[in-house]
Amino acid sequence: MSVFASLVEQLADLLRPLFGLSAAAAAIIAFTALVRLLVHPLSRAAARGQKARVALQPRIAELRRKHGKNPEKLQKAVMELHAEEKVSPLSGCLPSLLQLPAFFLLYHLFSSGSIGGEPNALLTHQLLDAPLGGRWADALADGGAFGGAGVVYLGLFAVVAVVAYFSYRLSRRMTEASAATAGAGADPQVPGAAAMGGVMKVMPFMSFFTLVTVAVVPLAAALYVVTSTTWSVIERSVLYR
Repeated sequence: MSVFASLVEQLADLLRPLFGLSAAAAAIIAFTALVRLLVHPLSRAAARGQKARVALQPRIAELRRKHGKNPEKLQKAVMELHAEEKVSPLSGCLPSLLQLPAFFLLYHLFSSGSIGGEPNALLTHQLLDAPLGGRWADALADGGAFGGAGVVYLGLFAVVAVVAYFSYRLSRRMTEASAATAGAGADPQVPGAAAMGGVMKVMPFMSFFTLVTVAVVPLAAALYVVTSTTWSVIERSVLYR
């Protein structure tokens, strides 16, 4: 924690000539971009895997017609097909999972009053009038929704709403394209088909949950979420086109 806090402070010092008192917020955004750049190769692999899974749907449909009366044989055939084409149903989850440690690190860093036995100096930093360690409830209590800190959160909520809308449209388009390629839809006997079907139905609405996250976590962690979500939508629109 103390090492990471020192890195954030040093990055903020570098950015202070450009961003002034909001340099720490800019440092968090830069840190988020760095994390996304490091995860980008996995995101590209996940996109290739998704396209490969969609391309396999006609062959899986043929296996369903061939082994529809023998669920065990169908499962084995589908697993062999995935192994043959080197397609993993879980590859799309890796980019999100690998970002969680960075999010929780920021969350704890800006939720702790002290680090290494010393007062947490990061809590003195702000984004405009909003403390990076504060939450939406704190902003409402100190000036209301249209106070200095409240306006910062309203701006974040507006960004999240716009990003969520485009993410919703993109997810719906991907879901419809996958369903059209699959034809009759996924067979519940295919390994993971029921779970994947549920995920695909919920996915278009997942981005709206970001609004709740932004409201309840420290502002620093909210900046990470908003930046990462915006990056994700842009990245997906390029990789899945």
